[in-house]
Amino acid sequence: MKIAYIDAFSGIAGDMTVAALIDAGADAQVLFAGLDSLGTGARFKAEKTKRKGISATKFDIEFEDQKKHRHLPHIVKMIEAAALPERARQNAIKVFETLAAAEASIHGTTIEKVHFHEVGAIDSICDIVGACLGFELLGVEALHASPVNTGSGTVEADHGVMPVPTPATALLLKGIPAYARGPETELTTPTGAAILAAIGQGFGPMPPMVIERSGFGAGTKDFPMMANVVRVLIGEATGAREATRIAVIEASIDDTTPEVLGYAMERLLEAGALDVTLQPVMMKKQRAATVVQVLANLEDRERLADLLFAETTTFGLRIWDAERRVQGRRHVEVQTPYGAVRIKVASNGAASPEFEDCRKLALQTGTPLKEILAAATAAYRSTLA
Repeated sequence: MKIAYIDAFSGIAGDMTVAALIDAGADAQVLFAGLDSLGTGARFKAEKTKRKGISATKFDIEFEDQKKHRHLPHIVKMIEAAALPERARQNAIKVFETLAAAEASIHGTTIEKVHFHEVGAIDSICDIVGACLGFELLGVEALHASPVNTGSGTVEADHGVMPVPTPATALLLKGIPAYARGPETELTTPTGAAILAAIGQGFGPMPPMVIERSGFGAGTKDFPMMANVVRVLIGEATGAREATRIAVIEASIDDTTPEVLGYAMERLLEAGALDVTLQPVMMKKQRAATVVQVLANLEDRERLADLLFAETTTFGLRIWDAERRVQGRRHVEVQTPYGAVRIKVASNGAASPEFEDCRKLALQTGTPLKEILAAATAAYRSTLA
């Protein structure tokens, strides 16, 4: 699968995304032709520039827009009438629907009635359509992104001075890891946030991939302390999960029951924890206790920490980042006298039967679990002979 990874260390905007995709090899003339078919009369330009010594592409739009406030149905009709690949068309519509839902929620209206203000301007329409078309030109099937730098301070908007991130951006980034670092200015715009919210499929460290292309898209401002660029990496997913960054969440608990800890363990696993372990320890004053340790994806850290507080009696947690290395794996199904069992095979050749498959057959047939495990292992080994 071809994937794109957006590194939003200096935020993300629609024009920066288009520029990064052109910098990574998307054909600018083909992309401009697709934007021309929107019928806006805008003119497009992509030129090389530098931000803090990094060579990047800057995407600019020249236009005369007499109607800044557009409704969603009007924008959708523009996109449907344009000469665009179907997936790019559907992704662009999805981005605008996501943006409309955020704006409608903020203003207390429906997505059909919401005014898009700056986002309904021609440049923002071309930015969003251009980004979706750029992904398509590079063959991208899945979009992933880093945690997003939102910026800080305030920004001038149609509704006056607003804090950064603006209400629309903050709502669009719900569930996406974000932080503020660098100059007090808006680094992530509603268009950039909407692209990630609508078509992003994963957020956190770069997924395992063979990098084939990379590109930098420049923002308008040139900051003295950091490069105002967004980076995109394009490549093939490897399927392996090696050297990923995870969060370790830990608490030592000496005032609860095993039943409560067991329930908490179940809840944490159901909520997406990679693993949960319970370890007996002795604490100060010779108090017997249990260390609850949770392994979590970085984007799930805060949610699982809150759940650990809610489901246990602990008053404090220890949290740190760690590196998790997991071998690539595949599944092979084998037939045993008791039924089919999946075998998990690691990239180094190590193999083991899936416990839940064996457990299910043991309960169904009344056969001891250890016999089914042995039969499954023998069946797999026979396929290697």
